[in-house]
Amino acid sequence: MTIYFLGGGNMAEAIISGLVKHSDTPIHVANRGEEKRLRLQERYGVGVSAVLPPLQAEDVLVLAVKPQDMQAACAGLQTNGALVLSVAAGLSLNTLSSYLGGAKRLIRIMPNTPGSIGLGVSGMFAADGVSHTDKRTAETIMAATGEVLWLDSEEQMHSITGISGSGPAYVFYLLEALQQAALEQGFDNEQARMLSLATFKGAVALAEASGEEFSVLRQNVTSKGGTTFAALETFGKHGVAEAIQAGVAACVARSREIAAQFEQNNL
Repeated sequence: MTIYFLGGGNMAEAIISGLVKHSDTPIHVANRGEEKRLRLQERYGVGVSAVLPPLQAEDVLVLAVKPQDMQAACAGLQTNGALVLSVAAGLSLNTLSSYLGGAKRLIRIMPNTPGSIGLGVSGMFAADGVSHTDKRTAETIMAATGEVLWLDSEEQMHSITGISGSGPAYVFYLLEALQQAALEQGFDNEQARMLSLATFKGAVALAEASGEEFSVLRQNVTSKGGTTFAALETFGKHGVAEAIQAGVAACVARSREIAAQFEQNNL
């Protein structure tokens, strides 16, 4: 078995980085840009080429090109029965199958960027008829980048996009806000960055270690009428929680819109 990547962008590299640390399975990347090919070859020792070599049924193909480029990238591609994993957002199993001449061994994956350091989350959904063995193969590949969650329906691909797929950007947004608040309180930029990162890292580690509900942990830090209470009261007045929930809903809705556009173009 060889794991082939069509496209060598950031997400492909994140998966490759995890795989080379945990597996000796041969990896080959097909990417149009020579500079990216050579960098991946030098950094990870993978095979590279400008076009995808012929596939065998025992191989795995990871589709890692941009969704808008996928149809052109797959034109004339013969999967020859290989298992196909797609990390392209918005492209349904039906659309992917049509791009690949009716291929059926298909699994959609929604990863996220922390996968590049082995701390990602990947939502996964398989087409009807994909075997248990194929699912285990896909899970093993993506486990190299972090946690894996199998979804109950393809519709949930939109939902997980709104939570973990786009979620790192929400965290970075909050980190920016806390850093800016620290700057306004007189800390310099380096101190503000350290305080923000350490606070997030410590809070997440505590939540993981304790196993308590997030609400309980919040209450443990909050004395009625105290300093934390004053901050949380202000957040409540400004509807911070509601704004985050609305943002997630907007992300999910946009994911559905993009998918519908691809479906319409495929008719």
